[in-house]
Amino acid sequence: MSDPWVALEPGADPAERLRVLRHAHETFTTVGTVPRPVRSVVAESWRRSARAGVGPDGAASVELSDGDLGSYRAEHPLSRVMPLFRELLGTFAADGEHLLAVCDAHGRLLWVEGHPATRRRADGMNFVPGARWAEAAVGTNAPGTAVAVDRPVQVFAAEHFIRRVQPWTCAAAPVHDPRTGRVLGAVDITGGDGLAHPHSLGFVRAVARAAESQLALLAPPPGAAGTPVLSALGRDEAALRLEGGHRIRLGRRHSELLVLLARHPEGLTGDELLCALYADESVTPVTLRAELARLRRLLGPGLFASRPYRLTAAVECDATVVERRLETGALTAAVEEYAGPLLPGSQAPAVVRLRRRLADGLRAALIAHRDPDLLADWAHAPWGEDDVEVWRALAAVRPTAPARARLAALERELAAPSLTAAAGRARGHQPGATSSQRPRA
Repeated sequence: MSDPWVALEPGADPAERLRVLRHAHETFTTVGTVPRPVRSVVAESWRRSARAGVGPDGAASVELSDGDLGSYRAEHPLSRVMPLFRELLGTFAADGEHLLAVCDAHGRLLWVEGHPATRRRADGMNFVPGARWAEAAVGTNAPGTAVAVDRPVQVFAAEHFIRRVQPWTCAAAPVHDPRTGRVLGAVDITGGDGLAHPHSLGFVRAVARAAESQLALLAPPPGAAGTPVLSALGRDEAALRLEGGHRIRLGRRHSELLVLLARHPEGLTGDELLCALYADESVTPVTLRAELARLRRLLGPGLFASRPYRLTAAVECDATVVERRLETGALTAAVEEYAGPLLPGSQAPAVVRLRRRLADGLRAALIAHRDPDLLADWAHAPWGEDDVEVWRALAAVRPTAPARARLAALERELAAPSLTAAAGRARGHQPGATSSQRPRA
């Protein structure tokens, strides 16, 4: 086959290919080997599906519904190009008795639209908005596999890993953020065997590219629309992007000042800033005024004012964006925006409180939501690699060998100080006591 991402080459007999694929699927699910002529992209997907613990008789689960789904969709970047998807694919789906589907970067279906009778049939396999169709959840399928491998892909009939999905054929292509290149999700067309044609894959690929072009027009670089943007997550020195794209890199103290002033558009007094910034009560107002004077020179008088100290224009801070998304229930969007702890090197009391509150809020939502992809994203990030509670939640919903091993290692580390203290008490030692403080025999 000239293109391994296309399910059937021109002239192939769909019935014969289906027979061969059913036999291959049975062989793989029975003995674990993939016979020819299964495409390499499908064989690799089957292996990933099996490693993730997906069974051939499994089913998709619905994770978002009603208000939660509505809030999440409203915040998702792909909502801005849904009119384009409907214009380019909607009529094709309805006329051909197919479905138009759009998923997020974790394979969660956001929209499923198209022919009414086809939608009713798809309901039987939970191919519905809010259902999770990630490859790690339901095995090989076009939208889930497209975001897993970041490539347009076609999946024909028995190439699907789960048996109840094998009457269907689908083609999907990932859609990327035009500024960052990050995968936002995928656009998919699902229906009958007639979709197993190179044209359907080319069509959905073209629609995805059109969506990326539209997003580039709708979402100019931060700051270009006139609102300054402050990036303070995951970095000790924040960056401020001004109108026209001009970028200012801030020192540590100026980063702390801007984070606090951005959160308090009404302004802060000198005494309030002293308490917020300095744990050392010996720091004088003169020191603070000197820092503020340097910040004024850096920003220019058009953005900074005093009495009280305040910013004269709204500044969008990335930490505030995460908080807003979290409050509206858009957990995936919040996690995607979270680039790390807020000014991680800062010891300013107010910044420390903000940093902990934001991280704790995200962690609590992740643990409560139990989405294995989101938990894995956090656990494998530098700020989450030692987070035992998140690893426990991840091991509970995705009990892979690596997850269990990492959790066991973290729990051993936690137990070690307790065992040491217990041994000390058994020997008559008090934890943390010096030799002169230990009770004598």
